Amino acid sequence: MSDSRAVGEKPDLSLSAAARTEYEALGLDDRNKGGKTVEGLAPVEGRPLVEKRPIEARDVLNEAYDYEKPATFTRGMRVELPGATMLYISGTASVDEKGATVHEGDFTAQTLRTLRNLTRLLAAEKASWHDVIRTTCYLRDIERDYETFNAVRAMFMESAGLDPLPASTAIQARICRSDLLVEIEAIAMIPRSLP
Repeated sequence: MSDSRAVGEKPDLSLSAAARTEYEALGLDDRNKGGKTVEGLAPVEGRPLVEKRPIEARDVLNEAYDYEKPATFTRGMRVELPGATMLYISGTASVDEKGATVHEGDFTAQTLRTLRNLTRLLAAEKASWHDVIRTTCYLRDIERDYETFNAVRAMFMESAGLDPLPASTAIQARICRSDLLVEIEAIAMIPRSLP
């Protein structure tokens, strides 16, 4: 992880008295002082963790924690299970490798850039859209843009030769930046025997 903050570093927040109480109840102050971690924060003793690692495609988009105003999530997570590998890709939008919004005001171009970013994240894990089992699609204005979104998505999936299509839900949502019009998250499954 290339997060510039040190592990265990306290967040730079001004906490209310109530928030400070909750922070301390989570054991975060004690953790920073080498104290005992509250149950539920530390790995369960005696039980192995499911193997997982972050997914990156820095040639098309950077990590959210590298933004000028860092966000605290990973682009995606690869989870190794018996017999299968699950890829959970975070909500992805029309951003470039520096984290800047691309194609401001152009819904179709933003949708295609979002699909391009997702495609590269899948490819980074030797997966493709044929491995995607579910998408969740967030539109800033679903009434205005759904028809266009559905047409672009249909064109993309038909061109990719997807059959069957992934399960999907479209939701109107306030996306993290006012200039982003669409965001898509995806779940893919690939055979565990692959590297």
